[in-house]
Amino acid sequence: MRTLTRRLLLPGLTALALAGTGCSSPGHTAAAGPESAATPSATSDGTQQLDVNAAPQGSAAPTPLARTRTGKGQPEKSSLKVASYDKASGRAVISTAPPAHTAKPSHSPTPGKPVDKPVAVGDIIASAPAPGAPNGLLAKVTEVVGKKDSGTEVKTASTTLASVLKDDKADGKVPVDPASVTVVPLMKGVTFSYAKSQGVRFGPQGAKLPLGNLRLDVNAAVDTAKDAPASAGASVSGFVQLAPQVEFSYDGSKDGGLGLSSAFLGMSGDWSSQWALKGRAAASTGAPKRIPFAKLHSAPVIQVGPVPVVVNLDLTCYVQVEADGHVTLDVQQDVKGDFRVGGSYAAGKGWAPVSTSAVHSTPVNASVTAAGKVKGALGAEASVGLYGAVGVTADFAPYLRGDVDAKANASSDGKASASATWAVYGGFDLSGRLDFQLSLFGTPVIEHHIPLGTLHREWSLANGHAER
Repeated sequence: MRTLTRRLLLPGLTALALAGTGCSSPGHTAAAGPESAATPSATSDGTQQLDVNAAPQGSAAPTPLARTRTGKGQPEKSSLKVASYDKASGRAVISTAPPAHTAKPSHSPTPGKPVDKPVAVGDIIASAPAPGAPNGLLAKVTEVVGKKDSGTEVKTASTTLASVLKDDKADGKVPVDPASVTVVPLMKGVTFSYAKSQGVRFGPQGAKLPLGNLRLDVNAAVDTAKDAPASAGASVSGFVQLAPQVEFSYDGSKDGGLGLSSAFLGMSGDWSSQWALKGRAAASTGAPKRIPFAKLHSAPVIQVGPVPVVVNLDLTCYVQVEADGHVTLDVQQDVKGDFRVGGSYAAGKGWAPVSTSAVHSTPVNASVTAAGKVKGALGAEASVGLYGAVGVTADFAPYLRGDVDAKANASSDGKASASATWAVYGGFDLSGRLDFQLSLFGTPVIEHHIPLGTLHREWSLANGHAER
């Protein structure tokens, strides 16, 4: 059968998801520090409008901690820190954070501002990652056990953001620093590159990445059909480039006195991908074969006014192949787009999923030979949550599939004929769910997983019919 080559338009990978996964910009490094975080603006109803920025970074910066003190209505920045935490017992040691090292001479406390008092029963504390609490700590002090050399030991219980943010409001987006992303390759042939405003790194072959982007390159073999010639060895190669940012909003103004008005947690950003699937993949048995090639994790700290909020992002990138072992496919795609995925809460309506994506594809070439079916996807499983608890999961899988149906006929008079009908399709599948851990906002617990709703789109890219 002749090789059928046509130009295609195809959307590619959006990594949500997710994990994962980052982006950094000049606004990121200059994002609000301690002073701006401590000066929220007042709204018309008497509540505070808190800025949402990236938390200060660097070894010289103290671990951010905020608390809402017993009998106090608003969160405040604290000079205390979590020296240690034991998750099993809920016990923590709270101590005074050392002063940050700066080139400028230290200033005396602001006149009239009280010195930070020791932690007390009823205090709500919110901390960035600390010893024993890699995902940060959001807890209520239930008992002061006593003094230790390292600080004051307390017993804590879990609590919600509503207990520390109270009736304040916040809304903003924070880019994820690509340098904070941990990447674990799951197969050979995976490389990781990133670029940020300080210390720009470059991608493979000297390709300079845009600032704030991270990039995964993969070049790996997949199972080849047993009867395929050596020239039809199956492989996947290409890259995924991401620039995600965390979206956070909170409106604690009481709706009829029953609870907070609205909230949102999610991830959005830009992405691009270029990948190729070649060869004759082995026949799938049962479910399509999914091959994870990298896991990414980041726990960015966003500063909501004085309150450090730890967002956990996880992303697993994978290749998925579904084939009958007969079709030899040679396809390349180059796509760009944006994405937004998360959970949105509104009083009286509860939690609802949010998922949007726009893709822009450039023409690519593809060929399909032999008769049969094949489907290849380059996808991502992503999760977004708070303080180590997963709140939103999403699975996005752009794909290309090809079908070739060949028929041959012969008669006793020696006449013979052959025909083939072929088609190539592009599309993507998006699925996921909202988890009950979103109740960390202070909203009612989600009793069952709320599905994002399976979004399936497919369109014909090329088709034809040949006879001889």
